[in-house]
Amino acid sequence: MSGDTRTVRAGRRTVQVHRPDKVLFPSTHDEEYTKGDLVDYYRSVASFMLPHLRGRPLMLERRPDGLDGPVFMQKNTPEHYPDWVSRVEVAKEGGTVTHTVCDDTATLVLLADQACLTPHRWLSRTPDVERPDRMVFDLDPAGDDFAPVRTAARLMGELLDELALPSALMTTGSRGLHVIVPLDGRLGFDPVREFARDVADVLAARHPDRFTTAARKKDRGQRLYLDVQRNGYAQTAVAPYAVRARPGAPVAVPLSWDQLDDPGLGPRRWSIADAADQARKRPWADVAGRGRSLRPARRRLDALRG
Repeated sequence: MSGDTRTVRAGRRTVQVHRPDKVLFPSTHDEEYTKGDLVDYYRSVASFMLPHLRGRPLMLERRPDGLDGPVFMQKNTPEHYPDWVSRVEVAKEGGTVTHTVCDDTATLVLLADQACLTPHRWLSRTPDVERPDRMVFDLDPAGDDFAPVRTAARLMGELLDELALPSALMTTGSRGLHVIVPLDGRLGFDPVREFARDVADVLAARHPDRFTTAARKKDRGQRLYLDVQRNGYAQTAVAPYAVRARPGAPVAVPLSWDQLDDPGLGPRRWSIADAADQARKRPWADVAGRGRSLRPARRRLDALRG
């Protein structure tokens, strides 16, 4: 290791980390974190994070000069990436784009070396990227009050229980929570997004003073927006255990449902300093590998809509 380069062992490979002392998260009232810290964090959570990344096209949020520098939302895989980095070519309007896919620890370390703070993942996997195996409800508050998000998550979880759909909970590391439903991957994006929209409409109709599905901000008032737009083709959602580009390096962290009652819970409760401790609790163990069909749930939902 020199002052400008550090060699990191990552699974069967070694990866050169350049300028590991480069500060990516400057110190304010929070801790200061370097690129080396980012690499160490992603290595520490790789075994927990990779199952949520493998086979999925990624959009990479890169900050080569840290939080104070420009941001690059990278879709195309650069030609200089090593051959061992997985890629997938997918259709876009007017052509194709070749996304990076993170299938192993070495790729995760390489992305950290490229100052990718946050990998945003597709909700589908190769080889059938047009059929999602995840459905996401994005719950963000109208202001900074987290209490409505907590309430929305609880009520959304109860509604999904009525539909016999298992669900998982995650902080976004930013402002809110994601409620995630594992699917069997048999339907395309359009029917999945339509289903998610209908679920959100039912919840908003039950609590019209609290929640809304209005797409335009001016129509929402102070109501919490039940966002289902991430369930479209080529849309992305922040990956579990991903670091967010915010002071203090907060992390998007999976939760167990009983953690929703923790009075200390907030969207940025964990950072790269302690997110690995939460990961070791395996909060999603009870929903792993339980992708469900939406067809029986659609019949239940239609009955609720009357």
